[in-house]
Amino acid sequence: MHRRQSAMAERSGKFAGDNPFDITRAWLAEAEASEPNDPNAMALSTVDADGLPNVRMVLLKEIEDDAFVFYTNYGSAKAAELDQAGKAAVVFHWKSLRRQIRVRGHVSREDGPKADAYYKSRSLQSRIGAWASEQSRPLESRAALMARVAKLGLEKGLNPDRPPFWGGYRLRPVEMEFWADGDFRLHDRYRWTRADGESDWKISRLNP
Repeated sequence: MHRRQSAMAERSGKFAGDNPFDITRAWLAEAEASEPNDPNAMALSTVDADGLPNVRMVLLKEIEDDAFVFYTNYGSAKAAELDQAGKAAVVFHWKSLRRQIRVRGHVSREDGPKADAYYKSRSLQSRIGAWASEQSRPLESRAALMARVAKLGLEKGLNPDRPPFWGGYRLRPVEMEFWADGDFRLHDRYRWTRADGESDWKISRLNP
């Protein structure tokens, strides 16, 4: 208990707050003013059925009260790995801020009205593109892809429904780590952990 109180008492400035999602929102807002491209980009790490890891960049679309939401094609390799393992990790890294956030937790699909609403908010070209792309599968040529886009654009019209194979994932963290660059590589690190999505967070300061 003393160690937790000590870690909480030490936190101030950019690390201050009793809710890690609020801290993440604040850091993301700062990054939106300083990053040249995609401040909401995050590296998503998964493992396949053999335990071999994969990582790729995806875009965060929403920070909920207790989760991070992103969207993809359910036929993709990442979706297969997310569904199989039910767990994932992401990392945000903002060079302009010299900060990063690491997140690990459990994933579940967001395949309802929220996914429908986000899909409708995208540009028409992106909505048709979601229909046209057989994500992660071999592609004969870019010309073949663009021909499929044109064909589906005519078929689906100006208000296409969300494809049944496209939707979101919700990552509910059990661990989050906030890192900020320090002089002489003496960085500041705070780790938030909880047993599950309903438990209280425990906070500890880590060595650089």
